[in-house]
Amino acid sequence: MSVSELQKIVDESQYIVFFGGAGVSTESGIPDFRSADGLYNQKYDVPPETMLSHTYFEKHPEEFFRFHRDKMICTWAKPNAAHLKLAELERAGKLKAVVTQNIDGLHQAAGSQVVYELHGSVLRNYCLKCGKTYGVEFILESEGVPRCACGGIVRPDVVLYEEALDQEQIEGAVLAISRADTLIIGGTSLTVYPAAGFINYFRGKNLVLINRDPTPFDHRATLVLHEKVGEVLGSIRV
Repeated sequence: MSVSELQKIVDESQYIVFFGGAGVSTESGIPDFRSADGLYNQKYDVPPETMLSHTYFEKHPEEFFRFHRDKMICTWAKPNAAHLKLAELERAGKLKAVVTQNIDGLHQAAGSQVVYELHGSVLRNYCLKCGKTYGVEFILESEGVPRCACGGIVRPDVVLYEEALDQEQIEGAVLAISRADTLIIGGTSLTVYPAAGFINYFRGKNLVLINRDPTPFDHRATLVLHEKVGEVLGSIRV
């Protein structure tokens, strides 16, 4: 399977939707979760999955925010070839939406307009007491547990383990995927639910999977490329 086949699919498509995971941002230097050198395989006193849960956030906010600042906020990261090409495809009218599991805001930084963030964004934060919103700099510049002027805890607008996905983001993503003639999935193992289940709403012609490792859905795909997302998408002509 080659990139030339993907080029042909892109050229013939009218309504492309891209669904992406952590592998889209690794080429920007942001670590993923499940690979050999990912966050979940690093040694911590408390597993990252636990530290990123709603229960841990409520019981150990100091430790939560220490980990959050250290590992989850990556404001130094810049969009890579994948982010830039997807924004270019959108400007050309080919790509109708990006559905992402990432929380880094890099798709918007690259210029994408229609982005459904299933797991929220570290760039947005809000007070649990009064609802006032804060940017990411407020979190970085605060110490310990960040607090609003009203005294409430300011938390990141991200979906923690044990929390439900945002209904508005879900509905937008499902509608876009169900309308697509081509669904390109990149940089995700397709093992995390409910996000991985979104593939079941696709009724179009071409299902393209770009991921370094095999996924449970490879057998259903029109085209499978076990390569880096940025390298593949970056070579596409718009």
